Amino acid sequence: MVSIATWNVENLFTPNADSGPDGAAEFAAKADALAATITAMDPDVLALQEIGDPEALDDVLGRVGGTWHVETADPDGRGIRVAIAARTPLSQVYQVGPFLDGLRPVQIDDTAVGETAMGRPALHAVVDGMHVLTCHLKSKLLTFPGGRFNPRDEDERARFATYALFRRAAEAATVRAAATTILTAADDAPVVVLGDLNDTVDAATTQLLAGPPGSEIGTGGYTQPDSGDRQRLWNLAARIPEDQRFSRIYRGRRELIDHILVSHALVDQIADGAVTTDHAGATPSITDNPAERRNTPGSDHRPVMAITS
Repeated sequence: MVSIATWNVENLFTPNADSGPDGAAEFAAKADALAATITAMDPDVLALQEIGDPEALDDVLGRVGGTWHVETADPDGRGIRVAIAARTPLSQVYQVGPFLDGLRPVQIDDTAVGETAMGRPALHAVVDGMHVLTCHLKSKLLTFPGGRFNPRDEDERARFATYALFRRAAEAATVRAAATTILTAADDAPVVVLGDLNDTVDAATTQLLAGPPGSEIGTGGYTQPDSGDRQRLWNLAARIPEDQRFSRIYRGRRELIDHILVSHALVDQIADGAVTTDHAGATPSITDNPAERRNTPGSDHRPVMAITS
């Protein structure tokens, strides 16, 4: 039995960082809250998003206690990155950054300069023979020129929402290509793709990660093996109890935007109800301004955890 979780821990910076809490007391409150949740979950493997300073993650895991093996990816322009922490050693660690071959540079703002790589590199590691690939795709929460969180007009909002969708789609395609490489190289490899995908189960970018359609959990095709199974990734959202099927609350609306997808080798090992999100207590409702929670303990996301049989 293996437990694997993903959690966006919301701007985990030390107090001396530009995006960190105002002081040591505020940081300690956040770190204590995160550590308490991780301790309660007790995952064997934990994928993390929005790690600012690696020292801040070390502090949190130190509060949890025990031995942790940790790898982090390179940060984005804001200084946040993804990480993988596990109770056993990690091997075959590498980042996934440049967009997959064939994609042209993606427009991400009003300038003529296109982007050719993920804003935040994804991170791969093998843990106890299982391939773990975590990512944090481009957010739907928009930032406008000058660091504004509100558009000047509706045309600007529409443009920047489109740019964000372009980028999120290119990033999803790039992560999918990395998973395809693993699945092609090793027949029936145990693969887990997980993280903050920043969109819902039925969104095009989330669906893109799954590969060949038609065999989703809960559909008639799930029990009918076919040639696409070796390339598929199954989203475990359907295994989450309905009352827990959300990982963030945005303006009062529950959304499941943090996901765990697994390959054919693992999907039958995870039963209904073995995927949960109820480990961190009450979930706050957020707005479009992330700075409002700078000194708030815990995270604005719920962790998602799956347990194999």
